[in-house]
Amino acid sequence: MFVLMLPVMYRVVLGPTALDRIVAINMIGTKTAVLLVVIGQFFDQAGMFVDFALAYALLNFVGSLAAARYFKRTRPIHHDLNPDSQPEPGAPAI
Repeated sequence: MFVLMLPVMYRVVLGPTALDRIVAINMIGTKTAVLLVVIGQFFDQAGMFVDFALAYALLNFVGSLAAARYFKRTRPIHHDLNPDSQPEPGAPAI
């Protein structure tokens, strides 16, 4: 599971946008919740670790939603990847 987190860490560090980083951090949180359940099975304390995993997954989800809403309100989304291009005359503003 830790090896599967390495490519996602690349996206967290070098992600081109903040939303890419948020999704990558959410993926790491999901993998961590799964690891908690696996550790619970390993120690024969699955009930306790499942509770921790559910609480962690809920916090991860709510945190991702809050960060996404924040970035949606503070940074406009550019649909055009070329920053030098100008809109066509008469085109609606985005």
